[in-house]
Amino acid sequence: MSTINLLANDGIDELGKSMLEKEGFVIDTQRIPQEELSSKLPAYQGIIVRSATEVRKDLIDQCPGLKVIARGGVGLDNIDVDYAKSRGIAIVNTPSASSESVAELVFAHILMIARFLHQSNRAMPVSGNTEFAKLKKAYSGGIELKGKTLGIIGFGRIGQALGRIARGFGMQIIAVDPFINVAELASRATDATIQKMTLHTVPLDDLLTHADVISLHVPGTGGPLISDDEFKKMKDGVIVVNAARGGAIEESALLAALDSGKVFGAGLDVFDNEPTPSAQILHHPRISLSPHIGASTHQAQANIGIELAEKITEVFKGVNV
Repeated sequence: MSTINLLANDGIDELGKSMLEKEGFVIDTQRIPQEELSSKLPAYQGIIVRSATEVRKDLIDQCPGLKVIARGGVGLDNIDVDYAKSRGIAIVNTPSASSESVAELVFAHILMIARFLHQSNRAMPVSGNTEFAKLKKAYSGGIELKGKTLGIIGFGRIGQALGRIARGFGMQIIAVDPFINVAELASRATDATIQKMTLHTVPLDDLLTHADVISLHVPGTGGPLISDDEFKKMKDGVIVVNAARGGAIEESALLAALDSGKVFGAGLDVFDNEPTPSAQILHHPRISLSPHIGASTHQAQANIGIELAEKITEVFKGVNV
């Protein structure tokens, strides 16, 4: 195999990079700005991206030697997949590598909201030594999750990983997915004697009206999946979490639902207009926030690097370059 140059424009874990280099690939991890890719990407036979870099039709047309586009993550909405495939370019992603990490972050947001931890962590350094009793009273109306119903919109690998965590907290689980009618949900525990649970998915309206907590795990939808009409169907005091895609929840509708009390609290790891989210979103007291770090654990990044290396190597084994 002749020398193959790969551009890891959004980075790659050192383990995955090392695996590729052992196979003879040359890996460039120096980031090239989006506006310069059309002139510089033709020097590479493959590009590795995450969510920051877009690979659209016009860029693909400038790179006749491109053989693979690899996405470190699940969603492919920043890549013109069908067009790339029509040009004979292989598309690679890592759908299973970060599932547990994303699911754990989602549940962290749920816990933060349920017990006002996002608010008390902001307030305690400011007035914890002067208004302790006041803060204790303000944050004593939390929610116990046992027995509550978690509604999961998008029941793929991440949604199912979240369901396994919720089972451990004694929550009921309902799910929506256009491609999955039934799923078998095992426990996270390693004890093989723990019984699996068979779960049938339901229509979206059923989930909206019955769930106490709602979490989104969907790819880019081209528009909001949750807006005013959907919020109206939800229970009063619902918790909503989005660690999937910015725009899946209409942010103006979310703010209105928070201010009216329809939504008890929201957890957001993704936003419209990243990397400059709305100031209203960032400063709302009942939103738990994180800067798009769902898959950003050491374990997930290592898993992503390994899966990328294995899949890219497999692609080029059958490509004459």
